[in-house]
Amino acid sequence: MHLSNEYESTLQYLYEQLPMFSRTGKDAIKKDLTNIKLLCEALGNPEQQFKTIHIAGTNGKGSTSHMLAAVFQQAGYRTGLYTSPHLLDFRERFRINGQLITKEWVMEFVTTYKKLIETVQPSFFEITVAMAFQAFAESKVDIAIIETGLGGRLDSTNIIHPLLSIITNISYDHQDVLGNSLAEIAREKAGIIKPQTPVLIGEEQDDTNRVFFEVALQQQSKIYYAQPLWDLVKTDQDYQFQYFKAIHRANRMLFTIKSDLLGNYQQHNIRTVLAAIEILSLTTSFQLPIERAIEALAHVKQLTGLRGRWDVLQTHPLIVTDVAHNAAGVQEVFSQWNAINATTKHIVVGFVKDKDVTKALTHFPKEAVYYFCQANIPRALPSHELFQLASTLGFNGVAFSSVATAVAAAQSAMKHDDALLITGSFFIVNEAMEVIA
Repeated sequence: MHLSNEYESTLQYLYEQLPMFSRTGKDAIKKDLTNIKLLCEALGNPEQQFKTIHIAGTNGKGSTSHMLAAVFQQAGYRTGLYTSPHLLDFRERFRINGQLITKEWVMEFVTTYKKLIETVQPSFFEITVAMAFQAFAESKVDIAIIETGLGGRLDSTNIIHPLLSIITNISYDHQDVLGNSLAEIAREKAGIIKPQTPVLIGEEQDDTNRVFFEVALQQQSKIYYAQPLWDLVKTDQDYQFQYFKAIHRANRMLFTIKSDLLGNYQQHNIRTVLAAIEILSLTTSFQLPIERAIEALAHVKQLTGLRGRWDVLQTHPLIVTDVAHNAAGVQEVFSQWNAINATTKHIVVGFVKDKDVTKALTHFPKEAVYYFCQANIPRALPSHELFQLASTLGFNGVAFSSVATAVAAAQSAMKHDDALLITGSFFIVNEAMEVIA
């Protein structure tokens, strides 16, 4: 069988045989760590063979993970990076020094451990976590940045014992799994705080601070907050970079930072990364000079392959994609989108069924032309339902049965000075980027 066909058959096996949250929702979640422990024990506990940093949070954990990976790479360390979901290629979930693992490695892993997979019957996410741990152990990484999938306490990644735990922020998302209050959601995320292991909180919030403090106290873990450590002020932006002045609050040192991640919301994540670098420099043997770290922040996309976060695909007319998929994330995106000058603004949007779509839509502007669509997954909210809901809220647009037809219609309607935003979920952005690319 041709390599490409064999690889696609392997992916099809993983997608179709294993429960997959991103496609079907919470029924795919295994609500304990039994399966991942069984898998890792059978693999020889690869997660114990390298050092890790563990990152959770409602929004920003993917960007923060990629930025930290870029910092370690720039400092000369062999760096593993595990994130989810992927956008264009399954192997985006597992990177080593920014490079995808090979298709041959994926096929060999599944072939070798097929009997184990069918005995344990893990979820799709559980097997990808095990694959990441195995790949990083085989590659003898110096450090692995591990992003949680959903929550923290019962997340499959939560069998590691990291050098540092990071929780970026807490907002409403996946309430049907994590809880109906910010405090309940925070307690699930706080499950990644390990005994006598420092934890960094990216954004302080009245509803969650007490939860994190209590859990850190119980675990005898020192708790740090990014906001008191660093001040960050945005000074400029173009289509390639945004620019900041960063001030270390304790020693008042001033730094100029250039970031190739263009979303306004990256300001929060950059501050969290700067704080993480400081903590790691104090508490570990890793050498992470601030000058090298700042250099890395200007080249995160190149170093790690991050896509889909205020991702400018073209400038005339302007096309931007962003994977924001909950109310808090959408609000951040539109604070930036609303400042863009364009003759007509077009928005391609779709959601998955388990989101609070009504709440998310409150942050969308009425003065735009909408193209409502649905991703090609069972979990997608049907576009006609989204259209009906949006119409009752006063939005003008048309429903399309696929992302490709929605994007084609938007591109056909656009003039030189117009702008198009594609958002609502990873899956909408994924299918749109495949069409546009």
